[in-house]
Amino acid sequence: MRAMVTPEFGPPELFEERDVPRPEPAPGEILVRVVAAGTNPVDAKIRADGTAFGLETPLVLGADVSGIVEEVGPGVTEFSPGDEVYYTPEIFGEKSNGSYAEYNVVPAAIVAPKPPSLSHEEAAAVPLAGGTAYEAIVRRLDVKVGETVLIHGGAGGVGSFAIQIAKAAGARVLATAGPDNQKTLEDLGADVAIDYRSQDVSEVALSETGGAGVDAVFDTVGGETCAQSAACTRPFGRVATILGAQGDLTQLYLKNQTIYGVFLTRERRRLEEMTRLIERGQMRPLLDEVLDLTQVAKAHARLDSGHGRGKIVLRVSS
Repeated sequence: MRAMVTPEFGPPELFEERDVPRPEPAPGEILVRVVAAGTNPVDAKIRADGTAFGLETPLVLGADVSGIVEEVGPGVTEFSPGDEVYYTPEIFGEKSNGSYAEYNVVPAAIVAPKPPSLSHEEAAAVPLAGGTAYEAIVRRLDVKVGETVLIHGGAGGVGSFAIQIAKAAGARVLATAGPDNQKTLEDLGADVAIDYRSQDVSEVALSETGGAGVDAVFDTVGGETCAQSAACTRPFGRVATILGAQGDLTQLYLKNQTIYGVFLTRERRRLEEMTRLIERGQMRPLLDEVLDLTQVAKAHARLDSGHGRGKIVLRVSS
């Protein structure tokens, strides 16, 4: 089968198109013909140097799949050949199996039917980024109706989903982005769009909450964002981050705030819950560009830049 392979760790231009053996489904697994594969910042981190993750080259990257079931392994009863599915495969450990290829083998237990209203390209933009946002907003931060949430990096892949999910939960949303993405934040449903380059984010958040501070913060930016957000978060407020917390965290404990680290586990139920939001029109992927699989280097160059909006998806097959 055709695949874009990382032959060694390094820059995007190292990707090679290769013919690799097609995997076979073991008991409890399904073989999926990949129609579209999402790209994510974690892909670029591994491509640059995956040794910290315990990975070795050559390897096939990719953590988002939307496709069609080709075969089912022994014991699989919930899917049949021809079913349209979406999921995020494991990217670490013995079962790691990337999606930058024509076929992908995956445990059936972490797969869900593709949302009917989405194309495969749209669906491939959802599982990892959407799942991470859902995990943070719904499960960790437990956002309630009427609360105020500050989302850092609202125009990115994860942040764009987080805005929509927080709005669906009934929250008032403040979101940050650069000057070029202020309208994007508004289009996604943010109540207050903050230009982090020209505005003091904490001052705006305090002003918008009458000095009380926001109820919850979701950090998709990293660095000292969590530490800096403590000042504009109310006592007993909650903070979630997908990139770790750095800096002086004294204010977090002085204000009895809770901080959550979010690293996505794979499961079917979360995908099914997101599908309900998608089919109700409360959550849609922000798709920036669709490229052919052979243009994966271009997608990774954009990921390396750390700029842009939404998700880049690779079209793998028709």
